[in-house]
Amino acid sequence: MKVVLRSTVEGVGKRGDIVDVADGHGRNYLIPQGLAMRATPGVELEAQAMRRAEGIRDANDKAAADAIAARLGSTPLTIAARASDEGRLFGSVGVTEVIGAAAQAGIEVERKWVDLDEPIKETGDHSVTVRIHPLVAVAVNVTVIADES
Repeated sequence: MKVVLRSTVEGVGKRGDIVDVADGHGRNYLIPQGLAMRATPGVELEAQAMRRAEGIRDANDKAAADAIAARLGSTPLTIAARASDEGRLFGSVGVTEVIGAAAQAGIEVERKWVDLDEPIKETGDHSVTVRIHPLVAVAVNVTVIADES
């Protein structure tokens, strides 16, 4: 059965794509959930319009992500945390602290963007990857200093 996807479906296709799916999958899941509609000759024009709109939206999202990445890449972030004399932290610096440091620098960062494998446990310079868009990732320099209080 040929269907036009109304939204992106993982493993099937993107919004506006005309795809061939199993009859049962289309009839029992995609169409009732509003994820697709049966492909007819008149619907193909609508599918082209959906693809154009999706392309414009993707380009705008990527441009906005590039602007945020440029600001993040050029702004070093500094986080103060309690630490021992040897530089080991009494705790750790995680995603929340990175987001807070970015907010203090005037840059809004979402939690899901920050790619921190494990928390930072020592003072010094660290590189944290921030993935703003599937095509845009930036390495941010995070400096952890010992808190004086």
